[in-house]
Amino acid sequence: MKIIVIDGQGGKMGKCVVEQLKRARPELELIALGTNSIATSAMLKAGASAGATGENPVIVNSRDADIIIGPIGIVIADALLGEITPAMAVAVGSSPAQKILIPSSRCHQFVAGCRELPLGDYIKDVVARVEMLLDGKG
Repeated sequence: MKIIVIDGQGGKMGKCVVEQLKRARPELELIALGTNSIATSAMLKAGASAGATGENPVIVNSRDADIIIGPIGIVIADALLGEITPAMAVAVGSSPAQKILIPSSRCHQFVAGCRELPLGDYIKDVVARVEMLLDGKG
């Protein structure tokens, strides 16, 4: 199963996702895709199996990913202070992968019906959803 984690800026969200998924399922192969080298480095240090930086890795890896995890901004052109290019947003959005998007007001987006939660609570939801998908219950 190909699981990719996409993050930008400082990579804090992606780092937390990688740490928690590796803690829950150490055998997982996680691919860290950063919009910049700082984000990629943070996710690799957290335990990602492989990593790459920039637009092309996001486009290429989104084609055959099974699960894509990241802030909601990864499907919105020019989000994350402009780090998400239109091509990246299209690649993620049109990928056949199951997408697990984490709401974040930092992306200047509001998702109706979503409660504002601490990042740790969102990460717990991400891990639970990935486990459901891996167990064939999702």
